[in-house]
Amino acid sequence: MVRIGLDVGEARIGVAVSDELSLVALPRTVIPSRGWDSDMARVGELVSEVGAGEIVVGLPRNMNGTLGPAANQVLEFCRRLREIVPVPVVTWDERLSTAQASRVLIEADLSRKRRRDVIDKTAAAIILQAYLDNVSSRG
Repeated sequence: MVRIGLDVGEARIGVAVSDELSLVALPRTVIPSRGWDSDMARVGELVSEVGAGEIVVGLPRNMNGTLGPAANQVLEFCRRLREIVPVPVVTWDERLSTAQASRVLIEADLSRKRRRDVIDKTAAAIILQAYLDNVSSRG
């Protein structure tokens, strides 16, 4: 099953997509946030484009595991998304995914501008890959 991973931020939504076997997550695109309706419509289009069977949304928990304002925004995003897409929408703990994405991009020697252009979709790929690894480990 193809899965879509999302890293939802205030200004941008990073998107990653898995292969059909759900083994590998690859960065796909960045959606500039233009408001709930526009963002939901674009994610819905992506579900159709790639034939996704599930959407995995990074949930930004605090380091102690609690939910703060950013997490509550993501939960509201998920609630609205579930109303318009015909596939399950699940959340996945994304603590430190952006920091990890930044380290990966620095190690790849990308310029600061290039990192800014790809960090959100790279973070989405890290979130989705962690989810895929967890699902495959459960058998």
